[in-house]
Amino acid sequence: MTFRLSCLAKSFICCAVLICVNTAVFATVTAKVMEESEVFLLTPPDNGSGPLWSYGCTQIARLGEDVYISAMETDPDTPPLCNTKWRLLKHSPEGWKMISEDTAVRQREPCPLAVISPDRLAINVNDSLEPKGTKYGRCLPGIRLFHFSDAPHTMTHILPQWKDAPYFTDHSYRSFASDPVNHRLLMFNIDAKTSVEHACLLSADGETLATSSVSFPIRSCYAQTALHDFAAYMLAIGDIVEPVDAWREYKFEQTERQWDYVFRRLFYTWRPDIRTTPFADALEIDTVDDTAGYITNQDLWIDSDGTAWILYIRFEVQNALLRDKFFPDKSIDPSLILAQIDPNGTVHKEVLVPESPERGISQAKFQVSAKGHLYAVICLSGEEGGVNIMPLHAHAPDRNLIPVPLEHPLGSFCLATTRAGNAPSNWIDMFGTTGDNQFRYTSILLEEE
Repeated sequence: MTFRLSCLAKSFICCAVLICVNTAVFATVTAKVMEESEVFLLTPPDNGSGPLWSYGCTQIARLGEDVYISAMETDPDTPPLCNTKWRLLKHSPEGWKMISEDTAVRQREPCPLAVISPDRLAINVNDSLEPKGTKYGRCLPGIRLFHFSDAPHTMTHILPQWKDAPYFTDHSYRSFASDPVNHRLLMFNIDAKTSVEHACLLSADGETLATSSVSFPIRSCYAQTALHDFAAYMLAIGDIVEPVDAWREYKFEQTERQWDYVFRRLFYTWRPDIRTTPFADALEIDTVDDTAGYITNQDLWIDSDGTAWILYIRFEVQNALLRDKFFPDKSIDPSLILAQIDPNGTVHKEVLVPESPERGISQAKFQVSAKGHLYAVICLSGEEGGVNIMPLHAHAPDRNLIPVPLEHPLGSFCLATTRAGNAPSNWIDMFGTTGDNQFRYTSILLEEE
């Protein structure tokens, strides 16, 4: 792994004027590109994973002025699947410095981060229990908790106490959330035999406070989760082998590809108190089952009223191959949709970016400013291509796209999200890639007037 720093001049500025209808006051939002830097060059692990594979989680965190990234390093001498290890990097004026790393090569997937307090950072690990080269072998989920109030920092190991002895493997499909106000962590890992998502609520000292589980109508993965006090929330996408024989056979005939998982049904569930009440029956937010479509869950945010805000990308038909054969009158262009679900389960949907043959949508994440204003950070291709910011809060009368003039727009990225305990901030900290094996950091400063 190589670490390099190549910062751009801090002079790129984009600006939008928003009219607040109910107060007749003009609000100006300015986005300044503060930094674009190289973080590490990945040697592909060829294990079906990658640094952003657990896209419902985040690999980047901000504690005050300090920014951290959980990096993936591949060991060329270890055969897949568990042939990587985590490295914790800290931003510095000289570049990205490694401050800690795993003592063994035993991970298949990236290891997400969560902030549990202003001076404590948790990294979610999934240690292999099998000999090197084992595939789909047993793993032991855990937490490495870093204490930065100590000089130098210290690290403690936390092992959650799970209920019902679930069967965890190197395909964890984990999700990870934090409540930094109450200093609690929420972990989810999937049982590889039953597809049940098992939950564990932890205190800052590593005590298991509660356990639970979630069963969806079909196997569902890549979840975003949130934790507010003892209330837990989960958004997940169905992830199953193509169930329609005609479509599966035609795809194999044309591509000769055995792997054929489909992502067509989007589910949401919540629990007002993970200690005492079961998760609600899963609510199906959207489906493109009938048209061989494709959905990716992008992000989840819970407001002060308990309403869930959900971003997802929707394709009516997944690709031209299926459209031309089975659905010639349907669309293969993506749209970005915002769904809001109140505590009673009422769903309201809004199309933020409509489908267009001139535009692609690769990623969308929420950013909450220091004033509590909600934005979407969106990466488009084609028309309006690059990274854009869209105000979603009440003072923004229109869903305007504010382009951010980046030299290296990240088509795939994660943010220092509040779901992972990061404080609301005008700093947009992005970790991602432009599509190659170079992983980068982008820093954008929002100025609200």
